[in-house]
Amino acid sequence: MKTIFTAALIVLFSSISFSQELTWHTDLNKAISIAQKEKKPIMLFFTGSDWCGWCKRLQNEVFKKPEFVEWAKSNIVLVDVDFPSVNNQTQQVKNQNNMLQQQFGVRGYPTCWFVKPEKNKEGKNNFTQLGSQGYLAGGPEVWITSAKNIITSKK
Repeated sequence: MKTIFTAALIVLFSSISFSQELTWHTDLNKAISIAQKEKKPIMLFFTGSDWCGWCKRLQNEVFKKPEFVEWAKSNIVLVDVDFPSVNNQTQQVKNQNNMLQQQFGVRGYPTCWFVKPEKNKEGKNNFTQLGSQGYLAGGPEVWITSAKNIITSKK
C-alpha cells in the first residue's frame, strides 16, 4: 500500500510540475522580443479566464496536457490576452488586450491567433497573421495538428 501511495504522489507531483513549465506572457513586448530571438511565432490566446466555459475547456483538454506543453515549448511563444470579469489586471494590460482584440477583430472566445512579429522600417512591431483557431474537439493531438498547419502554411 505504501508503494502505491508513493507512486501516486510521484505521478501527481511530476504532472503538476510539468504543467507549470509553460510560460504564458502578459507583456506583449517581452513576448515579441523572445519570439524574435528564438525565431518562433506567437500564439495570442484571447480568453475570458474566469467566466468563459469554452476557454476553460480548451485549457483543460489541450493546454494543460503534456503533449501541448512539449509542442508549445519548442514551437511557439504564448501570450495570454485575457478579458476577465473578476480577476484584476493592470490598466496597461487591459489597454494592451483591448488594442489586440480590436487589431485582430476577435469577437468570441476562445480564439487563438498565430502571428509572426516583425519590425518595420521605423522600428515598430508589426504582425504577419498566420491564422486563427478556437476550441477543437479531439484533445491535444487534433488541436496541435491544426495549429501546425496554420503555422507552416505561411512560411
